[in-house]
Amino acid sequence: MPFFLLQLNDLVTKHALRGKEIGALLSGILKGSPCSQENGIVRRLSVYHHCIQLVESGDLHVEITSEIIRLLMLEAHELPGPALVDLATFFIEAIKRDSLLSGKSLEIFPTVLTALATSEETLVYGTSELSGEEFKKQLINRLCSSSSVLCLRLVHSFVVEKVLRMFPKLDLQEIPPLIYQLLLLSSKGSKKNILEGIISFFNQMDKKQKEESMDLEEATMPLDQLRHVEGTIILHIVLGINLDQDLGKELIKYLKIEQQGDPSQALCPFSVTILLSMTRIHRFREQVFDFLKSSIMRSFKDKQFIQGSKFLQDMSPLQYDIGAMFLEVVANSVYGWDHVIQGLVELGFILMDSYGSKRPFGGKATETNHGLSKTPAQQACKLGADILLEIFKVHERIRSEILEQVLNRVITNAGSPISNFLDLLSSIIISAPLFLQNSSSKITEAFDHFSFLPLDTVQGLLKAVQPLLKISMSMRDSLILVLRKSMFSGQLDARKAAVAGFLLLLKNFKVLGSLSSSQCSQAIGAVQVQVDVHTRYNEAANEAFCLEILGSLRRCLSQQVDVRLMLYEGLYDVLRRNSQLSNSILKTLLSQMKYYYETEPDLLPPIKLQRCILAQRDQICLQEPLAHLLCCIHHCLAWYKSTLALHQQAEDDDEEEEDKGFKQELDEMLQSITQRMIKSELEDFELDKSADFSQSTGVGLTNTIFAILVMGVCEVLMEYNFITGNFSKSKFENVLGLFKCYTKLCEILKEKAGKNKPPSANKVARSLLSMGFVCTLLTSLFRVLLWRYTSIPPAAEELAKKEKGKSISLLCLEALLRIFNTVQQLYPAKIPQFLQGLEITNEDAEEGMDVNVTERTAFQIRQFQRSLLNLLNNAEDDFNSKEALLLINILTTLSKLLEPSSPQFVQLLSWTVKICKETSLEDAPCCKGLLALLFSLHTLIKSPVSVLRELAQDIHARFGDIDQDLEMEHQSHFAIVNLKTAAPTVCLLVLGQAEKVLEEVDWLVNKMKSKLCSEAAGKKFKDWLP
Repeated sequence: MPFFLLQLNDLVTKHALRGKEIGALLSGILKGSPCSQENGIVRRLSVYHHCIQLVESGDLHVEITSEIIRLLMLEAHELPGPALVDLATFFIEAIKRDSLLSGKSLEIFPTVLTALATSEETLVYGTSELSGEEFKKQLINRLCSSSSVLCLRLVHSFVVEKVLRMFPKLDLQEIPPLIYQLLLLSSKGSKKNILEGIISFFNQMDKKQKEESMDLEEATMPLDQLRHVEGTIILHIVLGINLDQDLGKELIKYLKIEQQGDPSQALCPFSVTILLSMTRIHRFREQVFDFLKSSIMRSFKDKQFIQGSKFLQDMSPLQYDIGAMFLEVVANSVYGWDHVIQGLVELGFILMDSYGSKRPFGGKATETNHGLSKTPAQQACKLGADILLEIFKVHERIRSEILEQVLNRVITNAGSPISNFLDLLSSIIISAPLFLQNSSSKITEAFDHFSFLPLDTVQGLLKAVQPLLKISMSMRDSLILVLRKSMFSGQLDARKAAVAGFLLLLKNFKVLGSLSSSQCSQAIGAVQVQVDVHTRYNEAANEAFCLEILGSLRRCLSQQVDVRLMLYEGLYDVLRRNSQLSNSILKTLLSQMKYYYETEPDLLPPIKLQRCILAQRDQICLQEPLAHLLCCIHHCLAWYKSTLALHQQAEDDDEEEEDKGFKQELDEMLQSITQRMIKSELEDFELDKSADFSQSTGVGLTNTIFAILVMGVCEVLMEYNFITGNFSKSKFENVLGLFKCYTKLCEILKEKAGKNKPPSANKVARSLLSMGFVCTLLTSLFRVLLWRYTSIPPAAEELAKKEKGKSISLLCLEALLRIFNTVQQLYPAKIPQFLQGLEITNEDAEEGMDVNVTERTAFQIRQFQRSLLNLLNNAEDDFNSKEALLLINILTTLSKLLEPSSPQFVQLLSWTVKICKETSLEDAPCCKGLLALLFSLHTLIKSPVSVLRELAQDIHARFGDIDQDLEMEHQSHFAIVNLKTAAPTVCLLVLGQAEKVLEEVDWLVNKMKSKLCSEAAGKKFKDWLP
């Protein structure tokens, strides 16, 4: 080779290795080597040969390699025929010698052959002359006749890549037969390339179709045509996997690797449909479902991890909603994709079975379905339910199987939490009640298992199926028959289930003239509307039906305490939903109460406690939950007075005297019990301090039961007098007298409780005070306290100093914190209304108006910021650590309602940073709370590494260096870091936060590395994808 060509090659090598403008250099060389000159052709061939060797060496970056190949491919058409023959021969000889290390340069080979075929020159081949097209055929024959294994593999790879590159140029209908031939060819190799090319192409086609669907004018392909073509291709692929199982292994292997980098490329609707269709092949079924389960959980965990850090949100390349992708597969299945339906159904049930609520080992099953789905497991379970519900809506032929499987799980998994299946059943029934009416036999079969199911399961099942009872007379009759049998069952749970079923029927079969209740369950109300749209029985005919059920329920009044308790707790809801039954219900309650009421007005006590217990051999047990009976009477009577009586007075003034009489009798009975309970001493109940309350004797058990009953009666009467008293002095005196009796008994029980008793023996009975009463009472008390503290602050301060135990302000703060936490956890959808109700100036605001949660929350936060500042500015002796900690916890709770991108959030963060920097706080719990608030806020804005560095410097300065001779010169950043808080409080918080930051960085680095590897592996498809 001439010396000047060697120099030229060295120059190209240096630029290529350094990556400096190699494209410009090659363009200059090729431009300065025109094909019209012999020397120019020689230089061009030399550059081609040398660049091919460079590309095959593997020493160049991927970008440099791609740039060189692209430039050489563009310039190949400029070469004359003999030069093209030289290059083609060079490639063939290299393939025969197996000298191509990476095969990347082979991308140039098809271009050279294409240019040769279009050449108009006559070329010499041996002793004959051939055209460019004929010469190309000779070269291909020569290549195919080679016995080199590498030659065959490279030819195979070349053909596959050539075919895949043709996809965008073909009509959609031409692609399925071509893919079928490719799959046949895959048995010889290139399985991964074929699968990757097909999946990448249709993934891009789906994305393109979505973009075009936003603008109808730009649509280039009908959606149904694309879906039918995809369905045909999926069938071809699954058939190929069934014949060649190595193809299935290669697909799963490829998707697992690809998913580590970019899940949106690996788990797209097309690839997931292939996987779900593969589940019909027994060998791959378990493997595919395990892969999909782990992928779903990983996706939800990654999403949760990213949401907790602004640093990850800015840096993470992941923007992928796996739930929406699976629901898109369900939507696509309506285009004749029958092969995917069964896999979707199985996946839905697998997710619900695997990630539903679990019963702890040896413990009671717990349900966690209130509020929004938060944990990855809950989101995965919800996704399974959404998949099944959507399939149920769009595929009629699979409905029976889904319904049967749901009912089987409700019945057979009764010992485990099954609220997720009950919720799904309810949604299914609402979505297609008429279909369920035709499948009523499956529902009625479930009714037959009531006597063996736990009460919670029975109640949930009854609530789920109650819309069907409105439109299916046969189903209603079957249920009533089962409930009547259960009422006389020997099992307690069966009788309780019967009561629950009858109460549900009473609530939902309204008698003509009943009022609607705004206080009734929203879920039941919504279902009622849904059902009434379909058909509505004559409400007048329901009266006899409901009275018959009430007759059956009266039998419960002679059964065990649990059955009676359920009846008393349910009758009030029945009255609100079915107000025309009020007379029957109140008469029943009055009749029951008379048995335990002392009619003589001067006798004390006013209730016959002995009749409330039952002695069986050596056992003493409660027979009548008298307090609950009284509570039911009070609530029903209050409802009648406030709602029903007003309505009847407006419409009908001719109410029978008999009806007025028994309701007045109930009222007088409650008033008489109140007066005599206040006059009664504990000795009248034989419950003074000298009484025996031990759990080991019959007398002790009896006294304990009596004490709990009396306390419950006191609670009910307190609420009754407060509600009916209209803030009168006499009624409030009654409340205080009842409260005095209640506290005496409570103190005696606490005093008598043995120290060595198990915790269950010392549990206080559940309070019978209603939430409405508690809220009204607290509001009234707070207004009095507010007036007292604002009108006579000196006297209030003096009294506060003398108070023992918790101060009123501390109790108020504890209540506020509990309220804020309760609303966020249990009622997240009602947060706007809650915040709106907190503002006094907004009482007359229009209902339904949009509420800016961030602004309303910021207003509340400012109130607590001022309170905390006042506390921190107090002298050290006057500093109340408990109140300060509660205020910090309230700020932390409220901060979760702020939008991180809002100026209010930034203001709270700036304020918190300022407090930590300027306040020298020596109280460790408050210091910990403030720094925890600082980190939680800072993480949602940006990475807290700068704050961590400054805090670490402050800790270092406070305790000095390991080298004692080293002098520390440091300006304090955070005053909150002092000798009392630096260690262990601040130090542990800083170390914990630093560990979290390192965990985020490690997660992000691993994700980015996987994504880069995935992009590098699939880069060859990006040049020709649509």
